[in-house]
Order: sequence, then C-alpha cells, then structure tokens
Amino acid sequence: MQVHEQDTSTFHAMPGVMTSVGRHKPLLDAMSPRDIAGLAAVGHGLLVHEHIAPMYGVELSGEDRATVHIRPVELLLDEIVARDDRPLAIARPPATRVAGNCRHFAVLMVAMLRARGVPARARCGFGSYFGTGAFEDHWVCEYWNSGQRRWVLVDPQIDDLQLGMFPIDFDVADVPRDRFLTAGDAWLQCRAGALDPARFGLSTIDEAGDWWIAGNLMRDAAALLSVELLPWDVWGAMPDPHTPIKDELLPLFDRLATLTRAPDSTFAELRAFYHDDDRLFVPPIVYNAILSRDEAL
Repeated sequence: MQVHEQDTSTFHAMPGVMTSVGRHKPLLDAMSPRDIAGLAAVGHGLLVHEHIAPMYGVELSGEDRATVHIRPVELLLDEIVARDDRPLAIARPPATRVAGNCRHFAVLMVAMLRARGVPARARCGFGSYFGTGAFEDHWVCEYWNSGQRRWVLVDPQIDDLQLGMFPIDFDVADVPRDRFLTAGDAWLQCRAGALDPARFGLSTIDEAGDWWIAGNLMRDAAALLSVELLPWDVWGAMPDPHTPIKDELLPLFDRLATLTRAPDSTFAELRAFYHDDDRLFVPPIVYNAILSRDEAL
C-alpha cells in the first residue's frame, strides 16, 4: 500500500493542465499562508460563489458570471490580478472578487498546495451538509497529510459566513467521509440499495438521479488524473439528464466507481482504464451544457 500511496502522492504533487499557476508562480511563492486554514482563507478573499453572492452584498451581472466558465487556474488568476494586483493573501472586497463555484474554490486550493509541493487533488461528488436533506452536487479538495499518513478532505469554499448559513457541525478542514461522498462512493452505495439516487443532484434546480451521479463519477475520475473540468462539462459516456442509464453502461460505471473509490491502491489501473476507453477519456473538445456549445480545452 505504501508503494501505491507514494506513486499517487508524487503524481498529485505535480501541477496539471488546470492547476498550473504558470506566470503567477512568483505571487504564490510570495504568499505567507502555508497551512490549510490559511490557504483556504486566501481563496475566500479572492473568489465569491456565484449562487450565494447576495449573502456577501454582491449582485452579479451577466458579465460578472462569465468567469464561472474559466477552467485553468492560471486564467482564473489572470482575472483576479487584472482586477486587483495586490498580493494574493490580501482579501479583496466582495464586490471585486471573481465569481466561481465550489469547483473553482477546490481547484484553486489544489493549485496552491501543489505549488508548494503538497500532494492534492480535486474530488467531485456530493455534500450532505447544506441543510436541504439531500446530497448536493459539490467539489472539495483532498490533500495528503504526511504527518497522519492519510488523505484528508477539506472544503475550501466554506468560510465563516457560510458556517452560519449551513448546519455544519464538523471541521471543514477535515470533512468526514460520510458528509462528503465522492461520486464513486455515491454510485456504489446507490447500486447496493443503501442510498437512493433521487437524493443526489442539485436541489436548487430540482434535478437528481443516477444520471447525475454517473456524470460526476466521470468528472471525478478525470480530476484524479489532473483534468479538472467544469461541473457542467459533458463528454463521452455521460448519460443524458432525466433518462435511464443504458444497461451496457452499468458495468463501465461500476468499475469506474470501484477504481475511484480507492484510487491509491488502483491508480495504475484507473489511469489505464481512463486512457484506453474513449467513453471516459476527455477529448480535446467538450460540451458546455450551460452555454449549450462545444468548447476546446
């Protein structure tokens, strides 16, 4: 097991196509925060979640919301610095923060950790701590705690204001595994009859089901291989919304769920499975379901 952990830790300490900070590395190197709480606070001061911006006194225009479609962290930092070129650790006023969502908070956290050589990866799945009684579509960051010899889930989106909004009774720097389920875990528990797929989706738009879990399963697998896409990017075998999953796809998703559920012991197999199956592999062009158009990566 230690060999597998070392392999994945080394891989996830390296910036990927979406998590490279590129030309902004000097800004990252100059940042004093190095602990998890401090890095999360940096993200809080740079980004505002598009769906709860009014809680921060911010009304987003259509132009403001365009930034939620940014994928690479380097381009996200371009936008941040263009608005305010002060050191990144200086919190921006909410009105000048860049609009994003849970995925942007997670991927920015991953990028900051990897820039410091800390193994980290974005995880796509579902959180049960938003007060709706459902497992809500969500992204978090998972990092390797070398002192404790384990991967730890941290929710870098949740700040003090959100701690007051949601019924969170745990440390968001160490999210319990039953409060955030990776998509693979959600898929396998639903397939076993332990959980109802109708509880998994996004309650604000009244959408849920096994098709949503399957989509997040593919996004999580891609993220484990350092291709962190948007929550609404669609490609390959992703099922159409509100439609039954084809029987021939069930074995594909069953295997993918098993591999992503324990990625440190199955990493080589996961990587080969992902690269060898065109239904899973992220192509050069994906479909942005929000903007209803194909986009090149």
